[in-house]
Amino acid sequence: MVSTNKLKSVDFYRKIPRDLTEASLSGAGLSIVAALAMVFLFGMELNNYLTVNTSTSVIVDNSSDGEFLRIDFNLSFPSLSCEFASVDVSDVLGTNRLNITKTIRKFSIDHDLKPTGSEFHSGPVLHHINHGDEVHEEGSEGSVSLKAHNFDQYTHQYPILVVNFYAPWCYWSNRLKPSWEKAAKIIRERYDPEIDGRILLAKVDCTEEGDLCRRNHIQGYPSIRIFRKGSDLRDDHGHHDHESYYGDRDTDSLVKTMEGLVAPIAMESQRHALEHKPENATEHVKRPAPSAGGCRIEGYVRVKKVPGNLVISARSGAHSFDSAQMNLSHVISHFSFGMKVLPRVMSDVKRLIPHIGRSHDKLNGRSFINHRDVGANVTIEHYLQVVKTEVVTRRSSAEHKLIEEYEYTAHSSLAQTVYMPTAKFHFELSPMQVLITENPKSFSHFITNVCAIIGGVFTVAGILDSILHNTFRMMKKVELGKNF
Repeated sequence: MVSTNKLKSVDFYRKIPRDLTEASLSGAGLSIVAALAMVFLFGMELNNYLTVNTSTSVIVDNSSDGEFLRIDFNLSFPSLSCEFASVDVSDVLGTNRLNITKTIRKFSIDHDLKPTGSEFHSGPVLHHINHGDEVHEEGSEGSVSLKAHNFDQYTHQYPILVVNFYAPWCYWSNRLKPSWEKAAKIIRERYDPEIDGRILLAKVDCTEEGDLCRRNHIQGYPSIRIFRKGSDLRDDHGHHDHESYYGDRDTDSLVKTMEGLVAPIAMESQRHALEHKPENATEHVKRPAPSAGGCRIEGYVRVKKVPGNLVISARSGAHSFDSAQMNLSHVISHFSFGMKVLPRVMSDVKRLIPHIGRSHDKLNGRSFINHRDVGANVTIEHYLQVVKTEVVTRRSSAEHKLIEEYEYTAHSSLAQTVYMPTAKFHFELSPMQVLITENPKSFSHFITNVCAIIGGVFTVAGILDSILHNTFRMMKKVELGKNF
């Protein structure tokens, strides 16, 4: 049988008789200091536990979005008409997509970047425009040549005025000229301006009447505009309902179109004709003319994950452009790679990693304007190097992907070129990606550290208190010995 005294011998927490315990001022001060130290160290440990620690590594890109990358953009071109604005994509693998329209929207804007109407619809693309085989004969001018001083007079005099804005140096203008003059003669014979007076075909030389052509937002030659009497008056919202003709340019097609324009005026009032336009074979090639000289282009394209180019330029298969007059200045409202990141998600991630997302839309809000001090034929190029960043959290036993986003650096330049000016975004994607992983902290480790703080401070304070107490007792004994 184990005796009680033997059991007491293993007691770790032996009791001190109450008559041997003594409170002291030094012990009280030390206890207060120890308590404050415990509180301070506990706060530091709690802050460290709540602080998010991350590790960054660079790995081979293992994107979940496949072989293609989405590019979202919102670009404003104050001097490029929506009529000819084209979005093209090319890459080093030979991909060459011209005039993308399916995922692109265009809005006419003025020089202050303010919209001047509803969305601009470019309509179906005609891959081939038929030109007549007529040969122009000297002295066979059938259309009226208009100047700036009499243009408004003619637009208000005839219910239908169809104007060919051309340039003598333009190949397509010269191809149109014989058919246009012949069609004008036929229309004059059928609808005599002096007797009938419902329609007139005219022409404007844009090399001589530059201001007049700019006023009508002519950027490509030839541009055929259909003016209806009174429709050139704009309301408070900048309404502009002139039409553009993009159909075949042979004599028969031109004459058929003009007759379709005149027909309803003979039957009903002009206003009613504007509300109920006739349906004919060429209706699909008459579209509203651009209501302003600028264009805002917004939307997205999908590109392969290889070096490539996103190019915005003036493009047409049957028009010529004066490269010296083309100005591709633009303002970038938005330009980003990858899927759109919701603002709420981005704000949550920034709480963890403040520096994330700073280069996600690096070009946003920047302007690239050619003030003509550089000269004509200026191409604006942007060189973008794109790197994917992925943030992963491990708050639970399983990993959870917080965000996938692409960040990029941008270097831009304005340079003169012998070719047609463009706005070019050259992008290169890194084969590597940045992986940012959140490193969670164990709660058991936090509790262990708290216990260590409390026990350690308490023990150290007890030792110091004992040392101080014994020191004071010895000092008192020495002092008493001196007195005796």
